[in-house]
Amino acid sequence: YPEQFGLDELKPLIAWGASPRATMFLRTCAQAHAFLEHRGYVTPEDVRAIALDVLRHRVIVTYEAEAEEKTSEDVVRAILARVEVP
Repeated sequence: YPEQFGLDELKPLIAWGASPRATMFLRTCAQAHAFLEHRGYVTPEDVRAIALDVLRHRVIVTYEAEAEEKTSEDVVRAILARVEVP
């Protein structure tokens, strides 16, 4: 639901978004990243550091996006750039 976050221009590019299971992997990978940084807690920077690698193959773009040469990586980058950290 990109429109809920002011990302209306991305809606026609996304055929399938990341599943709930993807968020579980995002959490696990963010925890691993924090551990590798010698921390026992996750920061928003940990999530941003691994989000592209975790989500790029879980977001499926539309044929229209492919025609515009937009990839799932482009979509995930746009989301990360626009969604504010709480």
